[in-house]
Amino acid sequence: MRRTVLTAGMAGIAILALTACNPQGPGAGGGSDDASPDAATLPDAVQIIVPADPGGGWDQTGRAVSSTLTEDGLVSTASVSNVGGAGGTVGLAGLANERDPNTLMVTGLVMVGAVETNAAETRMEDTTPIARLTEEPLVVVVPASSEYQTLQDLIDDVVDNGQSVTITGGSAGGADHILAGLLLENAGLDGAEITEKLNYIPNAGGGEAVSLLLGDNASAGISGVGEFAQYVESGDLRALAVSSEEPAALLPDAPTMVDEGFDVVYTNWRGLLAPGDITEDEKAGLVDLIGQMNESGTWESVLETNGWTDAFLTGDEFDAFLSENIADVQGTLQNIGLIQ
Repeated sequence: MRRTVLTAGMAGIAILALTACNPQGPGAGGGSDDASPDAATLPDAVQIIVPADPGGGWDQTGRAVSSTLTEDGLVSTASVSNVGGAGGTVGLAGLANERDPNTLMVTGLVMVGAVETNAAETRMEDTTPIARLTEEPLVVVVPASSEYQTLQDLIDDVVDNGQSVTITGGSAGGADHILAGLLLENAGLDGAEITEKLNYIPNAGGGEAVSLLLGDNASAGISGVGEFAQYVESGDLRALAVSSEEPAALLPDAPTMVDEGFDVVYTNWRGLLAPGDITEDEKAGLVDLIGQMNESGTWESVLETNGWTDAFLTGDEFDAFLSENIADVQGTLQNIGLIQ
């Protein structure tokens, strides 16, 4: 079997805030030419849009950013609002036309795929990239009572019985959906066969997937390790495999997909976007603000608690990464039959 490696660098896959002069000094721009101390004026307040329902990884990320910014005194307020729908593309459409420059929206690999599978009119290219923050492996889980003891058991059943096996996760075309397709591709199915056999139940937030699994209304689930870890630890769910190269910190006993015989390594990324028509100075202020947050001890604790890897990028490097990621995801979605 050929190896499929998907990382944060490739993927083989509310809105009112006040501005004020708040010169808190230069932050960690992460290589950004836009975030020079002379240009950057940090906002006094921001509002964070989570383009998904509560309970998932984007919601966790948005609220972690908000709490870090306020606890460290980097802003006076950082309120969070959830605008779910269509893999984040509903929130994306609103952000692209948002007039307030001090608006940040959580984004990530899920949105890259959802833009393609939903044929969204508004694309991530219509916004202003601010920063990539984290990457995280995914985990395939089953209810505690499931007959599947290994990842191979699950994938064999999908290959043999197709639509009778249900796999739930995040939005259609997002990271979870792509991983399900890649596992079937690695098992020898082509794009047409994957489309025929894969019965994927998308959700707008991680809480919905958990409810389906705990109610025995889905055969298996895929999401970030941070979303399922507590249910694995409680014994309500069992982890079949994680998608990282090495065991995940939050689920150290779960085997990797490579360990289970699947040549798939896959990490999800998350970051922040701003409205598309902000000025370079306004962008510099936001980049500097998030750079300071990324250097704080509070944020370091957030990463450790959630099992997230620091994947900080801003400026030209993040712009280039995002362009490459979009192209990679387009190719991957075509290969596994999720788009034409």
